[in-house]
Amino acid sequence: MKREYFLRGVPLKKVAAVIVAAGFLSAMLLSVVGAGPPRDAGDGETIFQQKCASCHTIGGGTLVGPDLQGVTSLRDVDWLTRWLAAPDKMLADGDPIATALLQEFNNIPMPNLGLTDAEVADLIAYMQAQAPAEQAPEDAGSAAAQPEPQPEPVAAAPEGYVDFGSKLFVGELRLENGGPACISCHSIDTIRGMGGGTLGPNLTHVYNRYGEAGLTAALKSLPFPTMQGVFADRPLTEGEAADLKVFLAQTDLTTQQPVNATGFVALGVIGAIVFMGLSQLIWKKRLNGVRKPLVGR
Repeated sequence: MKREYFLRGVPLKKVAAVIVAAGFLSAMLLSVVGAGPPRDAGDGETIFQQKCASCHTIGGGTLVGPDLQGVTSLRDVDWLTRWLAAPDKMLADGDPIATALLQEFNNIPMPNLGLTDAEVADLIAYMQAQAPAEQAPEDAGSAAAQPEPQPEPVAAAPEGYVDFGSKLFVGELRLENGGPACISCHSIDTIRGMGGGTLGPNLTHVYNRYGEAGLTAALKSLPFPTMQGVFADRPLTEGEAADLKVFLAQTDLTTQQPVNATGFVALGVIGAIVFMGLSQLIWKKRLNGVRKPLVGR
């Protein structure tokens, strides 16, 4: 007779079977949880157009940043994931690839776009889907029979006007969709007086840093996190973007000295002197009613 062993009244065979089944189910659950959110190239395309297309293309050439055609083959997916999620942190940590890219592209850092893990995964899926596929060799006869694809016509960009661009920048002309004037956050060396705001960078040589294509794309979508919150529902029109671009292009060629704080301090001192002088003239007899009785005593 075969002996049957028990664990607290339960046959050991049944206990072992339960343990094996539990381990198998646990492994399945861990594989599902570890897989993360499903990647959706369609959602990734939407995110790319909204947050990336102003600085990058996929197969269209370099803008402010590099052309991303084939980037998923060039860079490791783990590196891309970390870069898309927190480029500022990678630059601060001295990542060698990130540092080299910063130097290559005019020291213009990629902003942290605040992407979620799912959005990062969708972006990578979209870029993987855009990777050039290997083409099978075609029969010479069939290739000759097919007409060459014709490029789609591109609408001509509106011509900008420097004077309008200058007035839009300083707020003499209001932006059509109600956005704030550029000078409220940015300064520029050719504008005297107060000089402009300091929330954003000085834009005197922004045309040289971005180039025509890059600046056109940046003005079109204003991809920077601070500006996205302000201009999300109040974008620039094509005409306003064209006017601002030619104004900034002209400004980039100037050699005028930047405005410093000396004029502002001098204005404050002069204003204080004038105020005290007027006060003395207006109230110079204010103490006579007190002084005369004292002198008489």
